[in-house]
Amino acid sequence: MKNNARLYEKISIIIPAYNVEPYIRKCLDSVINQTHTNLEILLVDDGSTDSSGEICDEYARNDKRVQVFHQSNQGVSAARNVGLKNAAGLYIGFVDSDDWIEPNMYELLYDEIIKTNASISVCNYFKDTANNSIAFTNQERIPQRILSAKEMLLFSFRTFYYAGFEWSVCNKLFSRPLILNAELCFDTNLKYGEDAAFFIKYILTTKNSSGVFIDNPLYHYYQRAESAMHTKHIKNMIEWLKCDKQIIKLIDSYGYEDICVWVKRDYCYKASLIAEEAIKGGNQKLTTLMQDEMKLYLGEYIETNKEYSERINRICALLNAEL
Repeated sequence: MKNNARLYEKISIIIPAYNVEPYIRKCLDSVINQTHTNLEILLVDDGSTDSSGEICDEYARNDKRVQVFHQSNQGVSAARNVGLKNAAGLYIGFVDSDDWIEPNMYELLYDEIIKTNASISVCNYFKDTANNSIAFTNQERIPQRILSAKEMLLFSFRTFYYAGFEWSVCNKLFSRPLILNAELCFDTNLKYGEDAAFFIKYILTTKNSSGVFIDNPLYHYYQRAESAMHTKHIKNMIEWLKCDKQIIKLIDSYGYEDICVWVKRDYCYKASLIAEEAIKGGNQKLTTLMQDEMKLYLGEYIETNKEYSERINRICALLNAEL
């Protein structure tokens, strides 16, 4: 614990919860036992029909740092917005209720922000399943220094090379005053990709935005087999396209066309995945629609995949496919 109270500011941690009874205790135990103890833990029960809400209330009774908000089911974005509205800490962190974190995660994220005066600090993470835990490895090294807004955007867009700097808000520590000044909140119209939209807006709308990366996995991202994020579904993928469209428009408006090519590449790829599913299902209307969407950024996809002829051949085959 820091001796100087002014250097040991409060962190508000926002945790939305919806039907996570088997997982939430492990999550909450990892948060309340952080080495950075000056915490405000905001649990938002998003209309759970299991005992998740009761478990949240139990933790609030046992730890005065915990506050619980109950609401009808409105989705993760609305739940996080409740947390943002009620947060009082100088910094904001997010944890998903089926994940957990290393004991010193917020201490290290906080220390880096204080040391560098950065707008945001980011750590690497583990991808966990019921059987194993794998630390993500960046294929290309992220510099251990203060990062510019453009660098952070590039790292987050090129997740294949910089997996640890991906779009999730959960492996990051944000400045609450900067969030308030930019009037940021989560877009409740996005069912998927709301993390990406929030993070990109934070980087772009924060004046002289800068960041720092800790190349140490501290966040455990648990992949449930039944999780909506990992269930292959055409509607989910179409929602991701909706998010990408928003991000492309935003990035281009700030003059970052040179790095937006990576989002456009991702858009083309996602449209191709939907096209594959549409072809399998014999849906000609959706196939044609996705072929048109792929063509929007076909040039960017080809440009960024020059060394992967098999990827380009796959896209061309899908573009020429007829049912």
